[in-house]
Amino acid sequence: MSALVVRSGKRKSRTECISYGLMDETDRVRRQYFEDKIWKDDATCLNMLRLGRGPFFRFCQLLRDRRLLQDMIHMSVEQQVGTFLHTVGHNVRDTPAGDNFRITGEVVSRYFKKVIHAIGELRHDLIRESSSATPTKIEGNHRWDPYFKDCVGVIDVTHVRASVTEDMEPRCRGRKTHATQNVMAAVDFDLRFTFVLAGWEGSAHDAQVLRDALERENGLRVPQGKFYLVGAGHGA
Repeated sequence: MSALVVRSGKRKSRTECISYGLMDETDRVRRQYFEDKIWKDDATCLNMLRLGRGPFFRFCQLLRDRRLLQDMIHMSVEQQVGTFLHTVGHNVRDTPAGDNFRITGEVVSRYFKKVIHAIGELRHDLIRESSSATPTKIEGNHRWDPYFKDCVGVIDVTHVRASVTEDMEPRCRGRKTHATQNVMAAVDFDLRFTFVLAGWEGSAHDAQVLRDALERENGLRVPQGKFYLVGAGHGA
């Protein structure tokens, strides 16, 4: 069996490339699929992975540098992350995803778990605690400072499609015709997440989700004397 050696680099045209060592036929076909169908150009990459080529390759390099993922004999970090993003971005099951990337559904599942664990290890980079300091975009601004100097961010919810058992569907069907979960998120004025709560059924009222976030032991904390902007539905 041939070994696969992967190295991330840049062409002179500033587009990312991956250099491979000796490969067997399956590895070669998989590599060609990624180059022709995934990394062909920014538009294709964005459509297939929901992420442009630049951010995608930087993200993969970050995971590699942090030693959260490593290149394997038959799967580079880029291929592992690409398979994961395609799976979640298009709600594809393991077996169909495996057919696309010339790997088995079991391999897709294995790398899916590795990648999602690696992303979880970045939680302190991706989610920041809210600050009591006046946001720079508001401080000193004659239009906003008098009214929003104590505002630390915005809270809103979104409905994300969910795959649930038949008996749970009625509880998960709220605003949408399909089953969803109600996900609440808080962001600051630099568009950084400060809190995320997922898992509530789609039929749950926004106020109920907010109340749960505030009452949890490690839930949403509002600094003394500060406030978040929320939609009218959160106060019902």
